[in-house]
Amino acid sequence: MSDFDVKEKRFEEDIEDYLTHHGGYTKGDPKKFNRESGLEEDTFVEFIKTSQPKKWERYVKIYAENSEKQIIERFKREVKTTNLLNVMRHGFMDRGIKFYPIFWKPETSLNETTQMQYDANILHCTRQLHYSVHNENSIDIVLFANGIPVVSMELKCQFTGQDTTNAINQYKFDRAGKDAIFAFKERVLVHFAVDLTNVYMTTRLEGAHTYFLPFNQGSNGAGKVGGKGNPVNPNGYDTAYLWERVLCKDSLMEILQKYMHLQQEYDKNGNLVKETMIFPRYHQLDVVTKLLEDVKKNGSGKSYLIQHSAGSGKSNSIAWLAHRLTGLHDYEDNKIFQSVIIVTDRRVLDSQLQSTVYQFDHVEGVVKKVDKNSGQLRDAINDGVGIIITTLQKFPVIYKEVDSAKKRFAIIIDEAHSSQTGDAAKKLKRALADTEEILKEYAEMEDQLVILESFRDS
Repeated sequence: MSDFDVKEKRFEEDIEDYLTHHGGYTKGDPKKFNRESGLEEDTFVEFIKTSQPKKWERYVKIYAENSEKQIIERFKREVKTTNLLNVMRHGFMDRGIKFYPIFWKPETSLNETTQMQYDANILHCTRQLHYSVHNENSIDIVLFANGIPVVSMELKCQFTGQDTTNAINQYKFDRAGKDAIFAFKERVLVHFAVDLTNVYMTTRLEGAHTYFLPFNQGSNGAGKVGGKGNPVNPNGYDTAYLWERVLCKDSLMEILQKYMHLQQEYDKNGNLVKETMIFPRYHQLDVVTKLLEDVKKNGSGKSYLIQHSAGSGKSNSIAWLAHRLTGLHDYEDNKIFQSVIIVTDRRVLDSQLQSTVYQFDHVEGVVKKVDKNSGQLRDAINDGVGIIITTLQKFPVIYKEVDSAKKRFAIIIDEAHSSQTGDAAKKLKRALADTEEILKEYAEMEDQLVILESFRDS
């Protein structure tokens, strides 16, 4: 083995080493993978048995010695009928028994059971996974959650004369067959092409038509003005943020639960014309995470300005932020905001936000679109609707009628135009203020925007 090959193998070992020692994973055995079903079937069954023992007992009474085979078949069918994200988030039923293939991290620390369930998840980092029934091709690294493959990585090392371009071509031309592990929406949800300096990703392998997006921080780091690529990392690989901040257990589970979604587009007759699996870009994860951390630490009442370049997924960033703010608790486990109000004039956001949040929560009524009159807005605020989408013009009419006493609101303003310093914006603030003192303060500082969150195209 040449020195170059050793370096490439070392790159793979270092990622595995980090994830298994610091990232919440255990080392996976590639031989345990069933190439036909695209699952680590033993791990899947082990997780169900240990995390949901009483349900499993009932299940065994029905299916006896066929129980293990039956639950795998039922899971596969349900995933094929809907999609993997849906089944992960909402579970699957068989003969009146509801099983969950994954348990998410609880929002608060109040419930010991939910924390124990989260700890029961089995995450494997598996190297050199032979995945095909047709050949002996292998993927460098696959990450599994309870036996379900969710992330794949092809690694390249510039010392061997190869980089992400070669990894991308591998995905396009050697990894786009009919193998179960690559079935869109059913198994691996995101594929990364990684070298020492760059990361690219895709959520759908379509042969030569596969489209990879950059998953880089920018040359000066996330949130800082700069060019493409990544900053030099003096302590390791320039791309280490991928496994240290994105793929470690808590972060990946959060992305699977609260960020990824299946975007569906329909024609005017209601026929599905396009499906896109959305995985957040690095800058989107970064901005939402930083905002949530700051609000959790400092509470409500601060102003933020976010510059989000055109075409870089601003609608999704707003949707994710709104959804996360509705469930945000402080360090004493108290809910921070009663409602999140999104002020926008774009119709596209309405439908996108509603479908996105519905996928997460599966609860009707979390998102309320105020599109008829100001009374509708007043009632939504007074009723404590989780996410309210409205236009700025509706606030002046209702500001005297809103019961905002002891309530806190997060306001996300899409497009921070100069018009927002006008009378309508002041009345928005007045409508949501809860004391005479605050009203007086607003009167004295008419030009100051007190808005939780502003998005602006840069």
